[in-house]
Amino acid sequence: MGFITEDFLLQSDTARYLYTNYASDRLVLDYHCHLLVQDIARNRRFHNLFEIWLEGDHYKWRAMRANGVLEHYCTGGAEPYEKFLAWARTVPNTLRNPLYHWTHLELLRYFQIEQLLNESTAPAIWKLANERLMEEELTAQGILAHFGVAALCTSDDPTDSLDHHAEIQSSELTTSVFPTFRPDRAIRIGNPVSFNKWVAGLGQRAQVEVKCFSDFLDALRKRHDDFHRHGCRLSDHGLDHCYAESCTEAQAAAIFDQVRRGDEPAVAEATKFASYMMLFFGRLDAEKGWTKQLHLGAYRDANPGMLTTLGPDTGFDSIGDWPQVQALGAYLGQLDRAGVLPKMIIYNANPADNYAIATMIGNFQDGTVAGKLQFGAGWWFLDQKEGIEQQLDALSNCGLLARFIGMVTDSRSFMSYPRHEYFRRILCNILGSEMESGMLPNDEALIGAMISRICYHNAAEYLELPLAHAAPKPVASSFAAHSNRQHSRAVETGLSGRVHSD
Repeated sequence: MGFITEDFLLQSDTARYLYTNYASDRLVLDYHCHLLVQDIARNRRFHNLFEIWLEGDHYKWRAMRANGVLEHYCTGGAEPYEKFLAWARTVPNTLRNPLYHWTHLELLRYFQIEQLLNESTAPAIWKLANERLMEEELTAQGILAHFGVAALCTSDDPTDSLDHHAEIQSSELTTSVFPTFRPDRAIRIGNPVSFNKWVAGLGQRAQVEVKCFSDFLDALRKRHDDFHRHGCRLSDHGLDHCYAESCTEAQAAAIFDQVRRGDEPAVAEATKFASYMMLFFGRLDAEKGWTKQLHLGAYRDANPGMLTTLGPDTGFDSIGDWPQVQALGAYLGQLDRAGVLPKMIIYNANPADNYAIATMIGNFQDGTVAGKLQFGAGWWFLDQKEGIEQQLDALSNCGLLARFIGMVTDSRSFMSYPRHEYFRRILCNILGSEMESGMLPNDEALIGAMISRICYHNAAEYLELPLAHAAPKPVASSFAAHSNRQHSRAVETGLSGRVHSD
């Protein structure tokens, strides 16, 4: 029997019953990811395990470096098989790192490989996985159907083309694919050369000649409209912390003009400009009924030398330690006073801030939408067992778990869809254990319905995405490969007298 059994992460009979009956076969709504839309549009076929698994995974690169693997085998010019072997030699040293769980869960769910990955098993695993990658089920679109992905939202800069999204939306792909409006570069004015180059691209894409600040706002508004026409219903911002300084349009325009002349702004000026822009984006989202996402607290590009060599998103980021709560409260308060507070999901990178952020969210629930402000799923360094449990505990203690809209992959890899299974198992384990200990009522209908809503239905209702097709039904093996049917029946029979609806 392999490492990933039917009982993986499920430590009680009730947890196993809840997972089997209320979580395992629910559809996936992956409302935040970094998959390349062109890979979906062209139904990319991955030719080997490196392409689908290691090509852009900074989690793995980070572990490999820590294991003494040279950059040549991470992001460098080594052959794909050599890079895979370097990863295989690293895996046994990732025990108790979530990568060990993810690695073997992914090998099982995608390729039905139960062997532990190490240097000795690597050649056979490479060969078998590459053979199975030739099957239609493991093309980009095949994977989405196989894992029951009803919809996914990519992350898109306002300067990005939406042609691939239009192509997908006119196709018969059963998974709906939508862009997400992520205008981070619109507030990054610290480097005038980079900012002005981006503004030129924005103007070209929006077909607006950007001569002044009002032109800049018009171009962004036009792109926001374009995204909406392509089904976009979410925006996203990756921020150290929120910005909520007082800044008039005239002040923002003066700072914009200064940067357009090539002059680097002072820190205080950059903060005021970002504050104005975040209010502007809040108004745009509120007008269209979008959901705004805030990803707070990541310390990005901490190694300046490697940033210069490799660029961003290559595994040199960490948890930041900025004061979050006062700035978040000020930003939410500004939007609320202006009557333009949109639905919002707030993700936190620092576990020390979990309770502070969860309680701040509660100050701005206004009764108009159930769970209008969401404490987002465990993110980045926190999307592992302990981090997920801590996020669920903070949300439960300070808000309403029953209104939570669930997990996202937040991934650049098509191999990441088992992260939804991982989350669902952890959720069911918590609730099942508390039912057995008497901390929660022994009520299948009550608890089971909440699990089902958290896994899919809450997100579908909250986000109001314009789903165009009938959603794919998950393939049973994607969430229950190698299941023991007799065991499942025994579990159900054994709980029939204890898990019930009152």
